[in-house]
Order: sequence, then C-alpha cells, then structure tokens
Amino acid sequence: MSDAPVKSGRRARGGGGAARRAERTAVSIETAKYIERNVPNYEVLTEEALQVIEANAETVLAEIGVNFVDNPAALERWRAAGAQIDGERVRIPRGLARKLCATAPSKFTQHARNPERNVVVGGDNLVLAPVYGPPFVRDAEGGRRYATIADFEKFVKLGYMSKWLHHSGGTVCEPTDIAVNKRHLDMLLAHMVYSDKPFMGAVTEPVRAQDSVEMCEILFGKEFVQENTVMTSLININSPLTFDSTMMGALEIYAANNQAAIISPFIVGGAMAPVSVAGTLTQTLAEVLAGVAYSQLVRPGAPVIFGTMVTSIDMNSGAPTFGTPEAEHITYGAGQLARRMGLPYRSAGSFCGSKLPDAQAGYETASSLKMGLLSGVNFMLHACGWLEGGMVASFEKFVMDADQLGTLHHFAKGVDMSENGQAMDAIAEVGPGGHYLGCAHTQANFKDAFWRTDLLDYKPFETWDEEGARDTQTLASARVKKMIDTYQQPALDPEIEAKLRTYVADKKASMPDAFG
Repeated sequence: MSDAPVKSGRRARGGGGAARRAERTAVSIETAKYIERNVPNYEVLTEEALQVIEANAETVLAEIGVNFVDNPAALERWRAAGAQIDGERVRIPRGLARKLCATAPSKFTQHARNPERNVVVGGDNLVLAPVYGPPFVRDAEGGRRYATIADFEKFVKLGYMSKWLHHSGGTVCEPTDIAVNKRHLDMLLAHMVYSDKPFMGAVTEPVRAQDSVEMCEILFGKEFVQENTVMTSLININSPLTFDSTMMGALEIYAANNQAAIISPFIVGGAMAPVSVAGTLTQTLAEVLAGVAYSQLVRPGAPVIFGTMVTSIDMNSGAPTFGTPEAEHITYGAGQLARRMGLPYRSAGSFCGSKLPDAQAGYETASSLKMGLLSGVNFMLHACGWLEGGMVASFEKFVMDADQLGTLHHFAKGVDMSENGQAMDAIAEVGPGGHYLGCAHTQANFKDAFWRTDLLDYKPFETWDEEGARDTQTLASARVKKMIDTYQQPALDPEIEAKLRTYVADKKASMPDAFG
C-alpha cells in the first residue's frame, strides 16, 4: 500500500475558478492511509512507577485472582496451564500470564475487501474507527431517538465517505427496530455491502461471533479467513476482575479462527476501579494480562489488542465524566504498559459528556483525540460521533469529529526538516520586509502546506453573515446531507452479495424474534 491516499472518482484540477469549484463539489471517495506517527509518545510514568504497577498487577492475579463465570472450559484451560482454581476464581501464578501473552503478535494486518484499505495495527500506526454501541441517535432535525437500521446504514455510508476514517467500525449504533438476536446479521451485512473498509465482528453471543466468521468466509473465502485477520472485535471485561461467558465465548470463537480481539476493561474510576490513577492502572493491567493470556491459551499467536476504556465519575451525580486529567494520566500510563508488553494499544476517542455537539463536546473531544495520538494508541475506537457519554451517536458530531481527525494525520507527520522544509530558499528570496505569498517556495507548496477543513467556516464576518450566520452544527447538517446525496456504493461481486443476503435471510428465518 503506497503512502499516497486511495483515490476514486476524483476529478482532475482545471485551470480556472469554475473548474476548481466543480472539483470541490464533485463526488470524492477518498481514504487517507492509516496514520504513521513521526512524533514521540508522551510518557507520564517513570521506570520505577511502571515496575511497581507491574508487580502489583502480578500480586492481584496471584493472590486475589479473577473470576471466569459460567465457563467450565475456561477453568479447565487455566488448570492445565498451571493456575489455581477455586470455584470460578482463577489465581494465576506470578509470571504465568505474561509468559502466555508473549505469543501474541506485536502488530497485525486487518484485511479489507478492498486491499487498498487494509490497515496495520501496532507499531507506530494509528487506525481510526467510529463510535461503537449507542442505543440512541441524534440529528438536528429529529433530535434524540432510538436508533434504527436505516440510521445504522447511514452511519456506515458516512464512514465510507469520510476521508480520515480508516475503519468502518462495528455497532456504530444499536438498531433497535430489529430483534436483538438478529440485528448483528443486518449490521455485518451493511458493513460488507455499503463500505469496503475493514470492520468489526459481533460479540453479544458466541453464536453471533460464529455467524460473523461464516459471513466473512463468504466475503473473503474460507481459507483466506483462516490464514488472515479480516475482523477486529471488542471484548469488554466486566471490571472489576470478572470475565463473563458471553464475552469469553466470543473471544474463544475469534481467537480460534485467527481473528483479532480488543481485550478491554471498561472502567469508571471510583465505581469499577479505585479512585487513584495507580490503582486503576494496576487493575487494568491485571485484567488485560488475564484476558490476553486466555486468548493465547485458546490459540497461541491469535491477534489481540491491549485495550482500556477509562472515565472518571462525578461524585455528586454518579455520571461519568470525560476529558479529565485523571483519565489522561491513565490513558498515557496504559500506553506505556502496552508497549512494554509488545502489544498494540486501543484507547481514547471523541469522548464527551455533552448532550449536544456544542462547546463542551468540542473541548472534551479535542482533549481526548490529541491524548489518543500522543499516548501511542494504535486502534482508536469511538474516533467520531460519540455524544452523551456514549449513549448517543450524533450525525452532526460524526462529520465534525471526522473532519478534525485530519488534524491528527497532519500533526503526526512531525516537523519536515528536509531542504524543502527548511525553506532557506524562500527566506533568501523574500528578504527583509517582503512577503511570502508570491515566492517560488509558497507557489510550489501551498496546496499541501496546511491542513484544510472540509467543514469549518473561516470566511470574513460579512460573508458568513450574508450566508445565514450558520453555526457549526448547521454546517455539519448540510455536510451530512451532501455526503449521503453523493454516496456511491463500492463495487461488490453480485454473486457474493447475493450469497451474503441469502445467508442473512436464512439465519433470520431459522429463529423467532427475541427482543430481550
């Protein structure tokens, strides 16, 4: 895959203003390559602090232990590996979990049905994926409402059309108009048909994970799926220190089939982990060590990601809070721990607690996105669209966030110190008292010198006022409409699409609806 963005349907630039205006309004289905960082990670923990947290995590596993609930097979795997089993409590001897984790790869490629959209997870790379899991959606016209499959498909299309998103995601919103036991089929079908970017598999029941594998075998071919990673899935740990049979059952399916899993504690500090940063990092590391080790018991070499999803809590209301310095400390620290384990890292996103895509949402989201880049995150779920503490997927905020992800791409390039970057020829040409607008260096570089928004308004006040004094949410609503109006479905072999639709129809017909 080349360093240049993937381009399709992009019109060549003409020589006049009319041609340039036509290009700006033409259909452009373009995806930038995943971010390859050329900036250092920010490290908040000293070597001594890291060693203390690692030692404490080993103590948690060996002396306190973790629960594997309703999963006799998991208990037997742990017993055979040398763990102490007491009922459903698993105590893992010091060093055993870390030894098992050593077989997990430090990076892996997730294949897309369009090979030009493949992503490499790990190393200095950052892959951006949209919001995951909200039961509600919001837009400027309809307000807050329960999500439907039509909303879900609209988000998939927006994700496909968004230049700075590398990944289609998973449950971008929860389509509540479809039965719980069937909606995963429609969601997977939408990702496979309406986008050609990588996507995530279902995890709400082991059988749904198996359905995901089988649908991928139709899309990619059975042998290809067994030899390559084509899905990433989110396996949440029930913090504190509990691994339920639903999530572990899904993990077992994915690991056995060589598909990637994010092993991710979901922690609200003060409720599901200690209120202190070091205590939360200790519990997070213990949970990840146990989860990753278990994946390797199922299949050594199965691709996994060290995940953490951390918020603090408002001690007055009990509501989760976002964009706080404590969450930043934990996210930076967990990144250091993940790198010491040699594992890809997942954290951060467009986190905010705001009910609307307003100033609060902007402040908190900007803090979280930059934190994710600088903490060394390799896979950023929730990179765009998150609202109201993750309860809502917002169409306007989706495109607002997706636009801002471009700043991460440009910041991650670092400072260009080439001869062109030093610009000594420009300084010599302009000299004292001149200006750089017409110099040769500016003319050669102006198209790509600065990041350019596709959304925000930088016009003079008079022009902005004449055009209706539109705020950012209004501009975002217009952009959503334009992107959906110009959406073009990526080509897919009609025979493969027909097989996928038949699989979904047959599966849905084989069972009654269940909404519980």
